[in-house]
Amino acid sequence: MKQLYLLGIDIGTSACKAALFDRKGQVLAAANGEYPVYYPEEGWAEQNPEEWWSAVCEAVRQVIRKAGIQPEEIAGVGIDGQSWSAIAIDKGGKVLTNTPIWMDTRAQSICDRLNEEIGEEEIFRIAGNSLQPSYTTAKILWYKENLPEVYSKIYKILQSNSYIAFKLTGQISQDLSQGYGLHCFDMRTGQWDEEMCKKMGIPRDFLPEIVPSDRIIGTVTKKAAEESGLAEGTPVAAGGLDAACGTLGAGVIHPGETQEQGGQAGGMSICIEKYQADPRLILGFHVIPGKWLLQGGTTGGGGVMRWFEKEFADYERLMREQTGISSLDQLNEIAEKVKPGCDGLVFLPYMAGERSPIWNPYAKGVFYGLDFSKTKGHMVRACMEGVAFSLRHNLETAEEAGAKAEILRAMGGSANSLLWTQIKSDVTGKTMAVPASDTATTLGAALLAGVGTGFYKDYEEAVAETVKVTRKHQPDPEKKAVYDKNYETYLELYRSLSGLMKKA
Repeated sequence: MKQLYLLGIDIGTSACKAALFDRKGQVLAAANGEYPVYYPEEGWAEQNPEEWWSAVCEAVRQVIRKAGIQPEEIAGVGIDGQSWSAIAIDKGGKVLTNTPIWMDTRAQSICDRLNEEIGEEEIFRIAGNSLQPSYTTAKILWYKENLPEVYSKIYKILQSNSYIAFKLTGQISQDLSQGYGLHCFDMRTGQWDEEMCKKMGIPRDFLPEIVPSDRIIGTVTKKAAEESGLAEGTPVAAGGLDAACGTLGAGVIHPGETQEQGGQAGGMSICIEKYQADPRLILGFHVIPGKWLLQGGTTGGGGVMRWFEKEFADYERLMREQTGISSLDQLNEIAEKVKPGCDGLVFLPYMAGERSPIWNPYAKGVFYGLDFSKTKGHMVRACMEGVAFSLRHNLETAEEAGAKAEILRAMGGSANSLLWTQIKSDVTGKTMAVPASDTATTLGAALLAGVGTGFYKDYEEAVAETVKVTRKHQPDPEKKAVYDKNYETYLELYRSLSGLMKKA
């Protein structure tokens, strides 16, 4: 039977996504599988990887059923996943505890201690990233200090995509693009630094061998085939970081090209061809060989609007039943009626602390400028503008570091909003190009399997065949002038309130 399709699997924060693509990058079928985030204590955010696997199996079965294909027609599977997991498994492959995820900041004191004992500059020299509690590094040591019964049984520490790859193939791996989550990873060479492992107290044996993201690490086992509906023997690529796969799926493979992230988290990824680290930003390897990504990663992306909808959109949900218009689309409509700049209302989107460029786990979300004239539409638009300000903050920081973005390729659910995408263009002064926004990440994962199996000869061919820009947004200079004023307020608000935030 001829193998005609590629499957991409995305392990997101609120749900997994599975999508089946033909050679041209067209989606035959897609499905989601939801799972919860647990917040047992302040500053904690964790998930159960076994719930990821159950959701993946259900989503993959749905995709195969919807597409009406035979599983044997799938040429390969690629997997991407959220960053900075610390999935502890024993020798039998059993998950020992929930994994803290990228929003988790419980290990701040461990970071403070390591930065003091080893030295911030020395850690940054090796890792190319500052040591922060949201990364994998301190989470492993948190297990050691707080869950000794778990730590004593650890065989390997896996990332989100490598855990699903393990469940599919039985093979343990660590792809290159996710290496940046550990500060004993040498960002110049792409290898573990054994001396830094010793200094940090992380056993080298915990860390799987590093492989390229498009490496076929194994094939679907009989057991995995029974659970997922895939065909036994289907090749599986190692996969990579969700932001890196989304960057590939948006067509960013050359230096200077930039992806704008509009999923649960926000931010951007600039493709660069040489080591170019800045402690205010995030540096990692691209899933494309020989390239890095200089990234800005924020906690306030599309998740801000999901939070607002959940807490304040009862009326819109009620109207959805009568009109068929989604609550998010209704919120979009009322925000569009508000003038740019929200009549002075400014929002800080720090809903789970904040990552780059301020790196403050204590940062809080703030609405500033409320009065009796403000409406729900003002608040919705302020949320959108606040996320755009955080994007601009990261882009300006990257430019100071020597990496300038010209055109931003938008991806993620937020890119479906023409208003929000235009706001980002106006705030940043950048042209926004939008490929197939909902599928960029799963497409990128699928393309890794496509190149790894020879389905495509290289990434140039893969992107040329599959990535098509559907629309562009040009910045409006008059609106940018309004936003410039609010952006200064945005920056000053954080400077003024950061001390209070730590006390809250």
